[in-house]
Amino acid sequence: MIIKILGSGCKNCETLRANTEIALKETGINAEVVKVTDFKDIMAYGVMSTPALVIDEKVVSFGKVLKPKDIEKILNTIT
Repeated sequence: MIIKILGSGCKNCETLRANTEIALKETGINAEVVKVTDFKDIMAYGVMSTPALVIDEKVVSFGKVLKPKDIEKILNTIT
């Protein structure tokens, strides 16, 4: 599983990354977390507001910082 955090590297983006790491640890799911900061790459996903969370090339959230429990719920529906 590849999880991408889309954003400029702002505080919200870093918080989403950290919350994603917590959710992965809690669920025991092994995934690679990748930061995507290039604006053209972000736009390729059709995301207009960041931070955004992409799991296996599917945008699952954008424009907000999800809490670890919310990310866990998303991960559990995917796996």
